[in-house]
Amino acid sequence: MPFRFSSLRRLAAIAAAVALAALLSGCVGEEDSGSDGLVDRAYAPLSPQMLALMQAKGTSPQAPVLFRTYKKEAEFEVWKMRSDGRYALLRTYPMCRWSGQLGPKKKQGDRQVPEGFYAIYPSQMNPHSNYYLSFNVGYPNLYDRVHGYSGDSIMVHGICSSAGCFSMTNPEIGEIYTIAREAFAAGQPEIQMQSMPFHMTAENLAKYRFDPNVDFWRELKNGADNFEVTKHEVAVGVCNMHYVFNAKPSDGESFDPTAPCPALRRDEMVHDEVVAREARDDARIAELVGTGVAAVHTAYADGGQNPVFKGAKIDDVSRPDALATGPVDVAIKRHGKAPTLIQLKAQRAKDLAAAIAAEKKAQALRLARGETDPVDTQPTGSTGAPAVAAPTPQKPAPFSNFFGFNKSAQPAATPAPAIATAEPAQSQPGAPIPQQPAQTASAPSAAPAASHGFSLTNMFAPKPAQQTAPGPQAASAVPSAVQSTAPADAQSPAPVTPPNSQ
Repeated sequence: MPFRFSSLRRLAAIAAAVALAALLSGCVGEEDSGSDGLVDRAYAPLSPQMLALMQAKGTSPQAPVLFRTYKKEAEFEVWKMRSDGRYALLRTYPMCRWSGQLGPKKKQGDRQVPEGFYAIYPSQMNPHSNYYLSFNVGYPNLYDRVHGYSGDSIMVHGICSSAGCFSMTNPEIGEIYTIAREAFAAGQPEIQMQSMPFHMTAENLAKYRFDPNVDFWRELKNGADNFEVTKHEVAVGVCNMHYVFNAKPSDGESFDPTAPCPALRRDEMVHDEVVAREARDDARIAELVGTGVAAVHTAYADGGQNPVFKGAKIDDVSRPDALATGPVDVAIKRHGKAPTLIQLKAQRAKDLAAAIAAEKKAQALRLARGETDPVDTQPTGSTGAPAVAAPTPQKPAPFSNFFGFNKSAQPAATPAPAIATAEPAQSQPGAPIPQQPAQTASAPSAAPAASHGFSLTNMFAPKPAQQTAPGPQAASAVPSAVQSTAPADAQSPAPVTPPNSQ
């Protein structure tokens, strides 16, 4: 009898272990297919409509893919590489749900959807998801880790329920998953995902110019502008606890994420085009401020969703009460004197002159290389302001100096070594980055400074007491069918989901 009871206990333990393994793997029970337990939908082919769209865009299922997301607009973009090596926008999907507030994710349980540049590897794909299908975005990345941010298992998944994740409808995640799967099967080692708080337009930056996150957002904008200029995957580095894009140390060593940034090697033509793009955006910001655009902070009860879902009946949507409340723009009051219209016009003229100078420099480099196809430097949503007859500055005058954005948030410049040729920087080992033209050495000047005729630095910094705190946050109303595997970063006392279990 002792042996019998011992055997029963052993069998019970094995059964419990098997059940726990099934739970942690996110299996969906009766929807598993065949003896291998794989889910059919994870291996569905691309639709004829999607194949036709790819052909029309000059790409194919096997071509590399890149993702870009925007929280405020609740949009998920899929970009595919064309035969010329440049990415083209394939499709924009409406995001069904995101949670938290605008701004980066900093700690476990804050319900924040992360912002930054992330890498998705084949091992992060989850065909067994309890949320239809999912893949892990790779949070925290190196930037997040050096800042001490915590949390994990941030997913793009279905079910329209978010507690820190990018939630899509089931048909949407099915198509996105399949596009990623085909690119991985064709040999793409990783997929870059660029997660932004909003579209990085001058209009949005003017609106959020006093938001506490604005310095970080302007860092992200520099990376976004590098992509817009080149339409190539952006090489991502971290030094001095800040992002560095499309550059690497001139000494050939690796970046130290916490040490001061070294002299950099980068493609000067691309760099000048990025500088021109940023300067034209800064000129537009000055113009918008001059017309009276208010500085605000947008507060959410708990995130949002794309307007196309308004009024739609979605059974699984999380926290519909928070969605019904909607975002609220609260004006940020400032201390000190506001810039005069004359000052704003002068700043706009300086920014436009800086843009023209950078464009001329980039054009000269392009002609020297024998290239005739100019890269787009016109910001999205720009009014196409006319050229200004002004003295050409040696360095552009970023709008951040004018409105007191924190210049320390940019990598510190060091003396540049002699010009040297370098290979393109890589964001991750083995990343599929198309070949760029020869690069030249330069100091890290993501935000090169120039002296203004006047200084308004920190004059309009928002008063801390007048900042609006995020709205109340409650746990997601996760569908009962998947309570055992709640989305990543659900607030306490919700159970913590193991990595890759969504």
